[in-house]
Amino acid sequence: MIWKDFKQLNIKDKISVLYESGTFIVAIRYYKYKVNLYLMDNYFVEVFFNHKLDMIEKIEIMDRNTTRLKFYTDQIKLTSL
Repeated sequence: MIWKDFKQLNIKDKISVLYESGTFIVAIRYYKYKVNLYLMDNYFVEVFFNHKLDMIEKIEIMDRNTTRLKFYTDQIKLTSL
């Protein structure tokens, strides 16, 4: 699924697509979230899980300029897209 189509899905459909087609890469802690990073085709997707609320609050395509990138690269080597 191309990123433009993924971006238009509601949160339930995004969860289904990630479960069926995504590849889990790594999880990090970021403020109040556990953020899971997934690879979908040629883009990365972040899933923000709030432990206090016990729920996924948002699912977003990763911004390549995000400050969270350092947390990911400390754990794994990401290839350029």
